[in-house]
Amino acid sequence: MIASSTCIVNRLPESGRIVNLKCPVRRLGSGERHHFFGYYNKSAWDRTGRYVLGNQVAMMDAPLTPQLMAKVGYFDIEDRETFHAIDTTTAWNWQMGCQLQWLDGEPGRKVIYNARTGDLSTRYPGFGAAIFDIDTATKTTLPMPVYVCAPNSRYALCVDYRRLYVTHETIGYSERGGPFPMQLAPADDGIHRLDLATGETVLIVSYDDLRSFHYVPSMQNAIHWVSHIEINAASSRVLFLHRWTERTADETCFLHRLITMNPDGSCMRLLDCSDHPLPQLAEHFDSSAVGTFDYEKSEYQISHPLWQDDSHVIVWGPHAGSIHYHLYEDSDNGSVEVIGRDLLTENGHMSFSPVDTRWLLSDTYPDSRTNTRILFLYDMHEDVRYDIGEFYASPDLKKENRCDLHPRWNRNGRAVCIDSVHEDARRMYVIDVAQITGTR
Repeated sequence: MIASSTCIVNRLPESGRIVNLKCPVRRLGSGERHHFFGYYNKSAWDRTGRYVLGNQVAMMDAPLTPQLMAKVGYFDIEDRETFHAIDTTTAWNWQMGCQLQWLDGEPGRKVIYNARTGDLSTRYPGFGAAIFDIDTATKTTLPMPVYVCAPNSRYALCVDYRRLYVTHETIGYSERGGPFPMQLAPADDGIHRLDLATGETVLIVSYDDLRSFHYVPSMQNAIHWVSHIEINAASSRVLFLHRWTERTADETCFLHRLITMNPDGSCMRLLDCSDHPLPQLAEHFDSSAVGTFDYEKSEYQISHPLWQDDSHVIVWGPHAGSIHYHLYEDSDNGSVEVIGRDLLTENGHMSFSPVDTRWLLSDTYPDSRTNTRILFLYDMHEDVRYDIGEFYASPDLKKENRCDLHPRWNRNGRAVCIDSVHEDARRMYVIDVAQITGTR
């Protein structure tokens, strides 16, 4: 366990300021094993706040191979924060883990995560998902790996992680004999909807559909994929990033669009597009000269979108030629608002408190001099940023095995959880923020 100085807020500071308030931090787990959760887009805590999901691995970093195993499980806060493993998986990566998440729309304690099934008859041979009922210790398998599950737990949206391994290795799954060549924009693959009760699947939007939707010439010879698929709280609208490139080895050549749609693929809406010239495609461009985080800091980047509520999306992106945190209204001719213009000046993994959207949680990528990243809360009402922690990350970690903080809220807005390697091990940490957010 690690503790920092107590976080005390006596009064709200003046607006437009950055306030340093280091909050209490404690580490989950102990021993030689490493733990991490993955992405920023879901809570690791269950509804009661007692159980915190995580993955356990034997090493801090290693090349991702089809044989590399991670344990799937949870920490019990009321049992000395003991880690309880429920299963193992070889379908995971360092950025997103195995997409481990609670099925909140189901009674009891059920979790879902990706796995290699060995079933070669499925749409993505050998890959699927599992639902584990912790209360009964029973497991059900599903025929597709999930990307995100609807809050009502009725359906999930799915993509081919083998394709992601080709286009954006950090969020894909490797396969024996791979990576394999992929069609640029196939009409028979894209985003699938998976019924979590029956296992039935349907293709709701294809890559060919996406290429045809508000087509631009840079799409013609590019390979297409989607990422950052998110479903709003009402389970009624979906957002995602449509990306394409002619050079998968160089992330600065990626092009981006932010799109929303209904869960059946209808009513697709283009919120923004960052199509731009790509001098990097010149024949003699040296992609090896691109730094680990250059892509994340690009002025053309659209990244890390998340729903604020059922009709608004927060994202880092270059709307109208100026890159900021932007809040989009999901409607035809909807408004776009800059958030924290002078305070939120770097790309990060942002999300709103589940109990009060006044509070925006996010982080930064490593400082180029100190290799530290900042964890912060932003007050949407007062325009004040609270820097609540700084965490070092070794520059030896590269794109595919890096450890972003990926901050996640607990269910009552009193604490956040991060992944970090500042103690020379991959660990999960809980930061108490209740004295800032004022939650009880």
